[in-house]
Amino acid sequence: MTTDTPHATAGRPADTAALVAAIGARFERLPLCRWHVTVRLIIGAVTFFEAFDQLLIAYALPELRAEWHLSTGQTTSLITVGSVGMLAGALLSGRLADRIGRVKVIAACIALSGVCSLLLTLCSSPGPFMALRFVQGLAIGGEVPVAATFIAEITRAHKRGRFVLLYELVFPAGLTACAVLAWWLMPLLGWRWMFGLAAIPGVLCVLVVRCVPESPRWLADHGRHEEALATMASIETKVEKITGEPLPQPTPAAPVARESHARSGLRELLTGRYRKRTLVVCALWFCGYFVNYGISSWLPTIYGSRFHLDLSDALLYSTVTSCAGFLGCLVVALTVDRIGRRHTVTWCLGGAALCLLLLGLFAGGSASSVLIWTSLSAVFFFGANICLYLYTPELFPTRIRALGTSLGGAVNRLGVILGPIVVGAVYAGGALGTVFVTLAVVALVGSLTAGVAAEETSGRQLEDVAP
Repeated sequence: MTTDTPHATAGRPADTAALVAAIGARFERLPLCRWHVTVRLIIGAVTFFEAFDQLLIAYALPELRAEWHLSTGQTTSLITVGSVGMLAGALLSGRLADRIGRVKVIAACIALSGVCSLLLTLCSSPGPFMALRFVQGLAIGGEVPVAATFIAEITRAHKRGRFVLLYELVFPAGLTACAVLAWWLMPLLGWRWMFGLAAIPGVLCVLVVRCVPESPRWLADHGRHEEALATMASIETKVEKITGEPLPQPTPAAPVARESHARSGLRELLTGRYRKRTLVVCALWFCGYFVNYGISSWLPTIYGSRFHLDLSDALLYSTVTSCAGFLGCLVVALTVDRIGRRHTVTWCLGGAALCLLLLGLFAGGSASSVLIWTSLSAVFFFGANICLYLYTPELFPTRIRALGTSLGGAVNRLGVILGPIVVGAVYAGGALGTVFVTLAVVALVGSLTAGVAAEETSGRQLEDVAP
């Protein structure tokens, strides 16, 4: 094999296709061990602190409004500019990760996010602050889907769902940690010190570059054959040393060439066999996060304005719902390999739709009933959403896997932005029940989409699902 075999217009060269299949087969024989866990912990730490940075603005906002005398429009801009940056970052990073590699993009994103956090401490007006939040949003939105792609590519098919989703739990854990630390430290230190502390994890970029190997699947697909073989051999040596046993022979895998008319990139995502998959996962991402953020962004306000709870109780009730959602994520992580991806998303979004419909029609008369039913629904829609981080990378081949996953991440940002806007418009009309019925309809659309059109990927090798 050579290291400089180019991609041909009519498809992959035979030796590249054979190596891609061989690398996949060699991953399939690796037992899950301390090497996988170590890599997962390093990438997980990056994702954890990206989640921390994402939510920190919510807890800094009261001080910023008072210090800079912000109008309602400026306050809204401070909240949404980060989400807009995340949307753009997801699209940009996916294409970049498919071109230059997963690890480089992950390291660059955490470094950029850390630098932005540090510079935010120097801001004295909303203009520069919003500009930096947009850039930081690029980094956060870029890192999360690329990291999910990388974790999927280093994991074998057997119990891949559990392994990947236990990693994905670090993001909601980061959100929870941010809430707790901000509640404790913000009154003591102020918003500048909190952003300063958030800059420290930027040094993880060095650890990522030094300790995390590039995906051998990506190296092989890009014609870097010697690097792919050397990286794969290094991983196998480390696994053998950790387990103390020789690895079994890999099962022979037949190379599968992509279609002759295919083109890597967005065009390939929207043509041929991958068009339906792209449309389905985009619909699922949008529905899941529309419901998620439609609820979470307005619950404290609903508790305060409709049921007259004080701020402390309103935040406590909302936190209980978020904790219930985290429990749903854990349950899905432990059961998704048995239930399957399609059934998990179908039943979780269906369960959320049922809970929200019952709340909207019959149970919206008290704060306690809203707490109970929104918490039950959160178990379901949090579970569906975290499953999408596992499911989406499985649907696309290595050459466009990061872009496909990032496109899903971009569409989820549309749901994050539009969900609170639609809920706010409906709630402004005074009909609380209509709010929950509206969210139930969106969740039902997602459930039906998954049940009718989604493909099952559980227990299948990545190269078999997406050649």
